[in-house]
Amino acid sequence: MVVASAASSAFELKSAALTLVAVVLKTTDLARLSQALDERFADAPGLFDNDPVAIDLAQVRDADEPIDFVVLMHLLRGYRMLPVAVKAGNAQQMEDAHAAGLSEAHGGGPGALPVRQHAPVDRSAAPAPAPRATTLAGLPEVIEIAMPARTALVIDKPLRSGQRVYAKGADLIVLAVVSFGAEVIADGNIHVYAPLRGRALAGALGDTAARIFTTCMEPQLLSIAGIYRTTETELPAAVLGKPAQVRLDGEKLVVQPLKSD
Repeated sequence: MVVASAASSAFELKSAALTLVAVVLKTTDLARLSQALDERFADAPGLFDNDPVAIDLAQVRDADEPIDFVVLMHLLRGYRMLPVAVKAGNAQQMEDAHAAGLSEAHGGGPGALPVRQHAPVDRSAAPAPAPRATTLAGLPEVIEIAMPARTALVIDKPLRSGQRVYAKGADLIVLAVVSFGAEVIADGNIHVYAPLRGRALAGALGDTAARIFTTCMEPQLLSIAGIYRTTETELPAAVLGKPAQVRLDGEKLVVQPLKSD
């Protein structure tokens, strides 16, 4: 009884109906979506201020291509949207969304997350420019460690699929393998002194000078300051499985060998 009394005086649980803006996807091509978002919000950078949004999949639920919700969430955060829920997707899409940490937005009823439609984005395909400064706070299962400027977070254990590490305000140094399905994120540079097989996102808050280094380049995804490259674009033989670095050249990711001389 004492425990119950203490808990009731500290917090309460109540049903709440919250209204969210819905981002209605009309394509599963994330490069195309990035271009459309930039065109739409180029003249309105302050439209969102880390506002929560729901992702409406009704118009892409029959698409054959899977959606990488981790990349999609990262992309939307580049425009100061905070994805918290998803709705109207097919069974696989909803499963993938839940695995990425998104809840399901239901219509009506206590505790629901009703959504109000935001004007959809859909433009012709074009090379994707860099999204604006990206904030990663709130991603599921992120180990977020605030570090003083010009320092580094060192991880000396392997990162398994589903694990994420975020070096906030710092570089990230990983001394063991980053497995497929794992994710390493840093506001600064990323150094992986082992095979890099998962996702690596450097310059997470928009630092275009950030770089990614690894002794074995086999990534699932590479990103610097919001510009990303997935395994759909095959790496050249000169860097695949070899020591290499990633840097930005304008709005293009450049992957090049690490040379000892």
